[in-house]
Amino acid sequence: MSAPPATLSRRHVAAAVIGNALEFYDFVTYAFFAVQIGHAFFPTHNAYASLMLSLGTFGAGFAMRPLGGIVLGRYADKVGRKPAMLLSFALMGCAILAVAVIPSYAMIGITAPVLVVLARMVQGFALGGEVGSSTAFLMEAAPLYERGFYAAWQGGSQYIASFVGGIVGVVLTTAMDPTSFDTYGWRIAFALGALTLPFGLLVRKSLPETLHLSEDAHTVVQTGRTATLLRSNARAITLGLIVLASATIFTYVTNYMTTFAETVLHMSARVSLSATLMLGICGVIGMQYGGWLSDRIGRWPVMVIPRLIYIVVVYPVYLWMVDTRSVTALLVGTAFLQLLGTISFAPFYAALTESLPKQIRGVVFGTIYAISIATFGGTTQLVITWLMHITQSPLAPAVYSLASGVIGTIAMAMMRETAPAKLEQLRAAARGGAAAAASAD
Repeated sequence: MSAPPATLSRRHVAAAVIGNALEFYDFVTYAFFAVQIGHAFFPTHNAYASLMLSLGTFGAGFAMRPLGGIVLGRYADKVGRKPAMLLSFALMGCAILAVAVIPSYAMIGITAPVLVVLARMVQGFALGGEVGSSTAFLMEAAPLYERGFYAAWQGGSQYIASFVGGIVGVVLTTAMDPTSFDTYGWRIAFALGALTLPFGLLVRKSLPETLHLSEDAHTVVQTGRTATLLRSNARAITLGLIVLASATIFTYVTNYMTTFAETVLHMSARVSLSATLMLGICGVIGMQYGGWLSDRIGRWPVMVIPRLIYIVVVYPVYLWMVDTRSVTALLVGTAFLQLLGTISFAPFYAALTESLPKQIRGVVFGTIYAISIATFGGTTQLVITWLMHITQSPLAPAVYSLASGVIGTIAMAMMRETAPAKLEQLRAAARGGAAAAASAD
C-alpha cells in the first residue's frame, strides 16, 4: 500500500473540516431557535409545553443517528470515507431545506409538525454516518505526530458551526423586530444552511480516499471477521461509549445555554445568542489546544486533568450566573466551562480511533457516537428543562453535568495512552531501564 501523498494532511483535511462544519451548522441551528420553532409548529397556550414539544422534535433527529452510524459507517469501512461523507452531506442539505420551507401549523395544521419530525429524522441519519467517516478520515490523513490536533477538528468544526449559527442569530435578532423574527426570521438561518449544499458537495468531491492508505507502526492492525474484531476491542468500545455519553451531556447542556439565558435568566434573545457565540469561540480554541497538547504530553493527562477541574467548578459557576443574572457572569461562566470541557474531550477523538483497527473504525466510532447522542443528546435538554420545572431550581443543569462528569472522568482515566510521541517516550524509558538492569547484573 502507498504512503499518504504530501498534500493530504493540509488542503484536503481543511476541505473535510469545512464540509463537517457546514453539516453540523445545519443540525445544531435547530437548537438555537427552539423557542421560535415551537411557536411555529407546536403552538399551545402554555409556553413550557410548546418548548417541550419543540425540544422533543429536536430529539427525534437523534433517534435515527445509530442507524446512520451503522449503515453509513459500514459503508465507509467497506467502500470508502469519501463516498460516505458525500452521501451524508447531501441528505443533510435536503433535510435543512425542508425545515426552512415547511409551512407553519397555522397554515397546514398537523401536517406541519409531522413533516418537521421527518426532516429531523433524515438529518439524524445523515449526521450519524458523518461522524465516524470524517473522524476516521481526519486521523488517517494526519501526520503521525499531529493526529490529536487533526482529529480534534471533528469537534472543532462542530463549534465553528455553533459560532456561525450564533452570529446568524445575533444578526437576525438585531436587524429584525421580535415579531418578525418569531414569525419568519428564524427560517432565514435554515435557508442559509441549505444554500451551502452545492458548495459542500463541491468541497467534498475534491477529497482523496484514505481507506486504503498504509498504517504506521503505532496504529492498531488486526485482521479477522467484524464480530471477532468487535469482541477483541470490547474494552475500548465500552469505555468510549461511556466517555461519549458524558461528552454528549456536556455538549448539550452548554448548547442549552441560549435557551437557559432566555427562559431562566430572562435575558433578551440577542444577549442569549451571545452566549452561543462564546460557546463557538471557546469551543474551537479548547478543541484545537487540547488536541495539540495531547500530541506532545499524551492523550491521558489532557483528557483527565481539565475534566477533574470542571467537576469542581461547574456548580459554583452556575450558582454565580443564577445569583447575579448578569451578562458578565453568563459570558465568563460559559467561556470557562466550555474551555475546560473541550480541552478535555479534544484528545478523545484521536485516542479512540487510534485504539481501533481500520476495518471497524468508521462503523464503531460512528455507531457508539450515535448511540450516545441518541440516548443523551436527544434527551438532555428535555431532562434539564423538566428537572428545573419540577424542582423549581435553576441549578438543575449544573447537577446533571456534575453527575455525568464524574462517570465520564472515571472512564477516561481507564483508557490507555495512544499518542505516538508519548508511546515512544515510554518505550525508550522501558528500554533504558532494561539496559540499566542488565548492566547491574
